[in-house]
Amino acid sequence: MDHCEEQVWLHGHIIDSLVLAKVLDLIVMMGGTFDLSDVHIGRTKEEPSRVHIRIHTTSRTLLDNILKAIQPHGASIAREADCRTDAAPADGLLPDDFYATTHLPTQVRIDGRWVPVDRIEMDLAIVVDEQGSTAHALPMGDVRQGARIVVGREGVRVTPLPRPQERDVFGFMGSPVSTERPHGHAISDIAARMRRLREQRKQDHADSRVLLAGGPAIIHAGGREALTWLIEQGFIHLLFCGNALAAHDMEADLFGTSLGYGLTAGRAVPHGHEHHLRTINRIRAIGSIDAAVTSGVITQGIMAACVRHGVPMIMSGTIRDDGPLPGVITDSVNAQSAMRAMIPGVGLALLVASTLHAVATGNLLPATVPTVCVDINPSVPTKLTDRGSFQAVGLVMDAASFLTELARALGRTT
Repeated sequence: MDHCEEQVWLHGHIIDSLVLAKVLDLIVMMGGTFDLSDVHIGRTKEEPSRVHIRIHTTSRTLLDNILKAIQPHGASIAREADCRTDAAPADGLLPDDFYATTHLPTQVRIDGRWVPVDRIEMDLAIVVDEQGSTAHALPMGDVRQGARIVVGREGVRVTPLPRPQERDVFGFMGSPVSTERPHGHAISDIAARMRRLREQRKQDHADSRVLLAGGPAIIHAGGREALTWLIEQGFIHLLFCGNALAAHDMEADLFGTSLGYGLTAGRAVPHGHEHHLRTINRIRAIGSIDAAVTSGVITQGIMAACVRHGVPMIMSGTIRDDGPLPGVITDSVNAQSAMRAMIPGVGLALLVASTLHAVATGNLLPATVPTVCVDINPSVPTKLTDRGSFQAVGLVMDAASFLTELARALGRTT
């Protein structure tokens, strides 16, 4: 029977974050064994710990699989070696053995130096520049022939997130989603984070924007006024949505309905199913949402607040859209690129009532960005976590209740 082994090391707050336990558990569960050496346990909360782990397996394939599984938790091959690169064989094509990124902070070793990987995001490749001085993550479709792509796992170091020092809701990231968990304390913690980020923006902090990615259920369920208030008060700085949220928001302003349902009457209105189509048609005739707001056709709501307060909107289309509205990006790859370009500077992400936008946005976010996923369906925050966004805090509640309670926690009185 063949015997293969490799030594890896873990460094950082690996005890209180349970990273060491997770790594050892994965090794055993996958069929390997291990020995520990050079174990140093930090004596204070600030002092890091370190440990070397020698992994033993019966085949090279099993060893490679274990290394692949534990690297996202910060396990780095102990041998001092630079990362290997290979040339991209064609535009949009990667070498067979390309390294696939996680969304955790990552470094690659180039000429004996550990270089941080810029623009980190899950499921991308790593490109090293021709001078070997910088590295950044890049989507497969953006790769150009001849680019130096990191291959294999040597010379790649992933840093797990330390357990947050603050004992707020973000200190329990990755905890199981529950329909029975009370939401009050979580919303208070989110509000405190948003209040702090708004203050930081006044001091020109680069990473203090709050992103909200939302679906049309925000309008249908009655959360429109609360979200409008949050934008007007400077708590939301970036909006990701689809055609539907924008269309039904403006439908509410023009007709007082959402998907033909009277928001104040509490019932379906005659021919109400046409209202969103007539709204889209009117905005198309004007030319843009901005023009509809500045000309006074649209006077209230989420779109009006975004235009008046300079909040960028990235609207991504789907195959079922009506119209769509002017400004909706109908090419999904272009929409993803537009969203990706807006991610730098986001300090908090709120993913509210949209499965597609929650997962799409979550996939673009670095693990260092605190994330909240709110949906009445518990499968949505669960799916987001299963897709790798383990930093997301899941709240199972309807969009209107969340936004209303959040606005109240931030000072709204009506």
